[in-house]
Formats: sequence, structure tokens, C-alpha cells
Amino acid sequence: MTELLVCTDLDRTLIPNGHQPESPDARDLFWRLVQRPEVTLAYVSGRDRYLLESAIDEFALPTPDFAIGDVGTTIYRIDEGEWHAWRAWSDEIATDWAGNDRATLAGMLRDIPDIELQEPEKQNTHKLSYYAPADLDGDALAERIHDRLADAGVRSSVIWSIDEMRDVGLVDVLPAGATKVHAIRFLKERLHVADGRTVFAGDSGNDLPVLTSGLQAIVVANARDEVKQAAIRATAERGLENCLYVARGGLLGMNGNYAAGILEGIVHFIPEARSWLDIA
Repeated sequence: MTELLVCTDLDRTLIPNGHQPESPDARDLFWRLVQRPEVTLAYVSGRDRYLLESAIDEFALPTPDFAIGDVGTTIYRIDEGEWHAWRAWSDEIATDWAGNDRATLAGMLRDIPDIELQEPEKQNTHKLSYYAPADLDGDALAERIHDRLADAGVRSSVIWSIDEMRDVGLVDVLPAGATKVHAIRFLKERLHVADGRTVFAGDSGNDLPVLTSGLQAIVVANARDEVKQAAIRATAERGLENCLYVARGGLLGMNGNYAAGILEGIVHFIPEARSWLDIA
């Protein structure tokens, strides 16, 4: 039975593909922790299944028990190397788009300036994704898209984030129930894991719904300052300060970036995890 559910974003959270340095032993220590029998590991990412598998291979990551992909629109169970799509999740989120497919929604948004459809491989049945200039007011853009779709009876969640490496804005239009936070709650409820035994780690704007949801959440030290401040501000406004941990480095002499920050936050929320890492 799962005693601890560890959920983590990949790019610039577990994967050290940002500008900041990675602590040398951090990923090995993360691997050691998640291989324990009481730990269930779920990756939570904007990547699709094949990009998830590519990342696992390229960065020598532990194979997860579950993968929440495409910004929360897909959930896979991984069993002995086989990936099984969770149909119950797809059925649950499908009703939000009121019978409209992705192409129909794109038609509703065609006259909104400054957005450009992402490549076909970055779309899926329940995910409509655009590029936009990084210096736009992302919140205002997301609100405009949301309101346009709402007028057509579509219940949507519009997520704005920035790809630091490419300096481009990312806009994901999802069913209202298909955010990362809803997917994590769906998973933890079906695994019968309590809130106090669930942790999530992230770094970017599309992680903010989880970081500010009241689930135990970790912001890794390499996250953008505006993401840290937005998470701190939102949790304070909701009285959820105790549910958020912003990594700052120091655990085992590590810097708090990427996997080091995930481990630091896990130890903060789950004190017995110190012994799992053989920390004196």
C-alpha cells in the first residue's frame, strides 16, 4: 500500500535543464528515496507520453509508477515497462468541452492576436496549445481566452507559463477539470493516499494551480522569482502557508535546485524521510 505519493514536474524541476547548476548527487539520492516500497512516484508534466519516455532515458530517471502527461490531460499507469492509459480520467474530463473537439475550439480563438498554434505533436484530444510572446500579460491573455470559450458554453482551464530556454510564452487550453491539481487529486483518491502523505514539486507557472492548492507543495530553488512570489502570495491569501515549501538549499550541503530541492521539501513535510536518505 502507498504510504507516500511523490508527484513531481520534470523540466527544470527534476530534470536539470535550466540555467542553474545541479548538485552532483541529487538525482542519485532522489532515485534512492523513490525506490523504497512505501513510495509511489508520479511524474506530472506538460510532455506527452513519448517525450516522457525520452526524458526518462536521456536523464537516467527512475521509471515512475504513474505519469500525468500533457499538462494533466492524460494519466498513465506504468507496469513492468508497459504504459496503460487511464480511460476513467479521460471520460471524467471530456464533458467540460461540451462536445466540441480541439479544432472547433481553435476556430473560436482564431482572431485572438499574438497566439500561434504549437506543433501537432504537442496537441491532444483534450489539450489545445499555443505559443505567445514571453513579454505579454499572460494572465490577461488567459482570461480573454477563458471568457471567449465560456461564452460558447465551454468549461476550460487556460494555463500560462514561460519556456525559459526558448524565451517564449506557452498557453495551454484544457478542460476545466484537467489541470495538474485535479489529476493529482484523482490519482491520490484512487490510491487512498491522505493529503499529509502526498507531496508535489514544481517550478513554473503551469505548476501554480498545484503549488497553491493546499496540497503539500515544493517550489525548487531554481524556479523563477515571479513563480515563487506568486505561490507565496496566493497561499498566504488563502491561509495555506504551511502547505508550501520554497527550497533554499542546505540539505546535505546541496543547493536546493532541481532534485535537491525536491528532496529538501520532502524532508520538510515528511521528517522520517531523513533516515531514508541515511542523513545523520
